[in-house]
Order: sequence, then C-alpha cells, then structure tokens
Amino acid sequence: MDIATIVGIIAGFGLIMGSIAVGEGVMFFISASSMGIVFGGTLGATLINFPLKDLLSVSKVLSKAFFSTPLSYTETIEKLVSLAELARREGILAIERELENIDDEFLRSGIQYAVDGTEPEYIRTIMESDLSNLLDRHKLGQNIFEAMGTYAPALGMIGTLIGLIQMLSALDDPASIGAGMATALVTTLYGALAANLFFIPVAGKLEHRSKEEALQKELVLEGILSIQSGDNHRFVREKLLTFLSPSNRQKMRESV
Repeated sequence: MDIATIVGIIAGFGLIMGSIAVGEGVMFFISASSMGIVFGGTLGATLINFPLKDLLSVSKVLSKAFFSTPLSYTETIEKLVSLAELARREGILAIERELENIDDEFLRSGIQYAVDGTEPEYIRTIMESDLSNLLDRHKLGQNIFEAMGTYAPALGMIGTLIGLIQMLSALDDPASIGAGMATALVTTLYGALAANLFFIPVAGKLEHRSKEEALQKELVLEGILSIQSGDNHRFVREKLLTFLSPSNRQKMRESV
C-alpha cells in the first residue's frame, strides 16, 4: 500500500472539510445537484472521450496509485550480476536453470532469448517493443485521470452558471439571492477539489509508477545484452549502476 497517497488524500480533504466545519453554514457546502453536475458531467465527458473498454479497466489502473510492490533496483542489478558471473563461469546455457527462480516475466523472457541464441539486435527490438507497449498502456490510464482533472473544474463552472441563471431569474425575491449565490459557487468548489485533490494527483502518481517500472526494465534489457555478450560481471555491475542516482550508486558499491 502506498502510504503517501492515502495520507495525502486524507490530509487534503480532511483539512479542507475541517476548515469548513469550524465555520458557519456547513449545509451550504452540501448540494446533491452540484455533485450530479460535476461528477455526472465528468463521467459523461470521459465516456465521450475514451472507449468504454478503457474506462472499464480504470479501477485496475487506479489501484496502482494505492497499492504497489516497491521496486528494488539494487536487487535487480545483483540478480543480473550473479547471472553474468554464472554465464561467464559455466557458459550461457547454465543460466537456463535459473529461470524457475525468477518471477519477473520480462527478465525471464530476456534470459530465454539469450539462452536460445537470439541475435542481440532482435532481443533489443523485441524487449524495447514490449516496454513501449507497456508505457502506452500506462499512459492511457494517466490520460484518463488527466482528462477527468480537466473536465471537473469546467463542469463546476457550468454548474455555477446554471445556478446563477436560476438565481437571476428569481430577483424578485432578494432574500434568496445570497443562498442562491452560495449554492452556485459550491459547484465550482466541487470541481476544483475533485481535480486538484484527486484526479490530477492520481495521474501524477501513475506517471511516477510508470517511470519506475520503465527504469527497471531498461536495467534488465541492458543486463541481458551484457550477459549474452559475455561481459565480466564486474563490468556488468558498473554498467548497470549508471542507471542509479550517484548516492544510491555509492551505497551499492560500498555494500559489495
């Protein structure tokens, strides 16, 4: 579970709701019609923009923002280094017996390509294509939430305009103007909150997750190609360490 996502949402909405609660007229901030305009309108606009099959998969995409297995680049590097050492010592075919101990499908496929004697350029082409398709799928999820983050404030403004029109049509009752204005502005508030405390931040978290996974797979690709070419395991480690930040690079060197 991603604690930062949970804490961020609770803290953001909690502090805002708390600020509203300590004031007067809390009921002015609750409007079923405003919720219908913002969230119903956002859903409708999103359905128009994206195919239904993509939207039906959005719950799975959303789960990545809340639940994610931390990726350990150091473990990936050490695994590749140990495979390189084994291949250097016993031959490339020796690493095939390690396949059953590897859960990462991308790494397992790469090792199989190397063991089968696939040309390096073909390995790179296949695995880069796999990575590119993965990033495209991730980007789709990001685009959905970014779009919803765009639609929500716009629908909030539309709801406010509707409220203002209704209010102006009842100017013969001055006592209702204040309450009508408050109700109209609540719709804008809903749209701004939904966009800036949920839709856009979730899109950003998904983008971050995607970059992390892409970096790990790039590590795997370069490691597989080095193993196939028979590189020394020390060279493989140094080559893969270039993917890490200087501080993490130094920590891993010190741990060896």
